[in-house]
Amino acid sequence: MLSIVPLMAGGGLFETGAGGSAPKQVQQFLEENYLRWDSLGEYFALVPSFEQVAHTTGNKKAKVLAETLDEANGKILEFNRTPARKIGELDNRGSHFYLALYWAQALAAQTEDAELAAKFAPVAKTLAEKETAIVEAFAKEQGKPVDIGGYYVPKQELLNKWMRPIPEFNAVIDSL
Repeated sequence: MLSIVPLMAGGGLFETGAGGSAPKQVQQFLEENYLRWDSLGEYFALVPSFEQVAHTTGNKKAKVLAETLDEANGKILEFNRTPARKIGELDNRGSHFYLALYWAQALAAQTEDAELAAKFAPVAKTLAEKETAIVEAFAKEQGKPVDIGGYYVPKQELLNKWMRPIPEFNAVIDSL
C-alpha cells in the first residue's frame, strides 16, 4: 500500500505499508541469505517525493529524478524484476540492482539535464555490461545462513557484508 498525504504547511507524507510480513522475511534472510522483501512501494513513494520537491522549490533536477525513476519503476514491472519467494531466484538485492540499472539508463537518456545525463551515462554503461555477472553473483550468495549480529540492533559491518556482497556493484554505486 502506498499513501501520499499532502500536509497543511506544504509538505508531504509518503509511506508504504509492510502488511506484517517482515519477521518471516528476516527469518528467511537469516536462514537462507535470501531477502524477498519487495521495495517497489518505496521506489514508487520516491517519485511523488521528488515531484513535491520539484514543485515546491522549482528544483529541475528533482523533476528529472522523478520522471526517470517513474520510467525505471515501469521497467521493474515490465520485466518482472521484483523479488521472488524462494532461493535461486531474484531477491531484494537483485531488484535493487535492476532499479539502479534502469534508473541510470533513464537518467543517461533524458535530455532535460545534461549534467545528470553525463554523470549517469558511464554508470548505465557499466551496469549493463556487468548485469549477468552481478545477478549471477547475487544468486550464488543465497542458500546459506547469515549472522547480522542481532535481530533488533544488527551490526553495521555485518549488514554491509550480507546486503552489499558484490564488489563490482558496490564500486559502481560508491563511485557516485
